[in-house]
Amino acid sequence: MTGRAVSVVVLLAVEAGLALLAVLIHSGFMAVYGRVADTAFEGLTWGLTAGPSGMALGLVAVVAVVGLVLSPRLWMRLTAVAIPVLLLLVMLAVTPLALAQKIGKYDSSPQCVTEGTDEPMASADREAQRAFDSIEHIGLYSGGGMSGVVGCSRGFAISEDVDVLQHYRSALPEAGWEVVEDDGRHLRAHHEGLAFEVMPCPGGGIVWAGSEDEPAYGQGTPGLAGTEICPHDL
Repeated sequence: MTGRAVSVVVLLAVEAGLALLAVLIHSGFMAVYGRVADTAFEGLTWGLTAGPSGMALGLVAVVAVVGLVLSPRLWMRLTAVAIPVLLLLVMLAVTPLALAQKIGKYDSSPQCVTEGTDEPMASADREAQRAFDSIEHIGLYSGGGMSGVVGCSRGFAISEDVDVLQHYRSALPEAGWEVVEDDGRHLRAHHEGLAFEVMPCPGGGIVWAGSEDEPAYGQGTPGLAGTEICPHDL
């Protein structure tokens, strides 16, 4: 082999190594930051545009172009082009596996009570948990949300087309709750001095539980007025 051919073989080996690293980066990123409601294709698209996966793919593509230009033989040029294509296919294949790994860390119902919480927040969390435990929920809960003496909110993700409000219109009365507000954008119910609210969000929704005398989601609390209620990363 000529010196040029040897250089291209080394370049192809580097390209393959970078592709393997790109797969590991993509898988790790999706397992931590991926959106559990996404399909494999949606997850791949989001990972390539929102995280380091796209930069890793771009680096492999740059090396592939250099190898394509310098390659003196057809098989070398085909290999240079094939590696980025295979990289995309492998990324697509590992995306649902990474998302499944993240889903395994989610709960099927909202969890508010945490050890070591000081009073009076601990009592408020227990009351909110009592409310949540009395209702049949949908979606996956990561534990993200707000807790305080006026109530507890938790966001959830759903992986299919589900009418969130319709679910709770049925589930709440069956659990003994009385629906007191339902305007098509949110739903509020009362039961034994407790209140529950649910609001659909893109990719899921957010639930809140607390005293029936308190507004949901911290509305009216100084510092929270006018803030967006729906989480950005369901």
